[in-house]
Amino acid sequence: MLEHLKPEHVLYLDIETVPLTKSLEEMPERLQEQWAKKAGNIGSEEDTPESLFQRAGIYAEFGKIICISAGTIYRKAKQRVYRVKSFYGDDEKQLLVDFADMLDKFTSNPAHKLCAHNGQEFDFPWIARRMLIHGLKLPKILDIAGAKPWEIRDTLIDTMQLWKFGDYKHYTSLNLLCAVFDIPTPKDDIDGSQVAEVYYEQGDLERIARYCEKDTLAVAQLLLRYKGEPLIAPDNIELALPN
Repeated sequence: MLEHLKPEHVLYLDIETVPLTKSLEEMPERLQEQWAKKAGNIGSEEDTPESLFQRAGIYAEFGKIICISAGTIYRKAKQRVYRVKSFYGDDEKQLLVDFADMLDKFTSNPAHKLCAHNGQEFDFPWIARRMLIHGLKLPKILDIAGAKPWEIRDTLIDTMQLWKFGDYKHYTSLNLLCAVFDIPTPKDDIDGSQVAEVYYEQGDLERIARYCEKDTLAVAQLLLRYKGEPLIAPDNIELALPN
């Protein structure tokens, strides 16, 4: 598969999610009831729905997307250049509408694909579920409900699944693989566990988007490493939001 894959035909994706509301009390009553049931299945005896609410951003039913970053590789003077665009904001529906418009245009070329780390279990279904919740039409490439794994793996690429080599019990983080493959990564001032705090306590969406953009770059560089090809040079990286 990777032998024939052109990195220039891929959209490299990452999303950032948070709980649907700042606190459990602010969530609609029916969802509060459902979260209480969910919490009973994921926590210990000492935990409460309130104490576990920070985990709500993991689940599409109880969270929302605040940023989608998507990058592409293109050629310039025989060198590869990486360019990324971010869709972010408080209005999740509008964010998804704007992203879907871009995605439909990109994937109008049948050779084009999506790629994310752990995308099959997180990014791809999260986007699809939140779009359905908002009553939006799914882009064709994400309209895969009921599809067999072999029917989607050629269009929805997952760098974590590629690393598994069929080992279904194996999870490897993007940060670990970047370390293993000696892929340079910036020293960010936040990590994924802090996104909700930065969003709800500081309201700093641009800070979150910068973090998200750098993850898409890491995914692109990792795919190049998988293919045994040179990394994109630092001077050829065009992030939308500078530090």
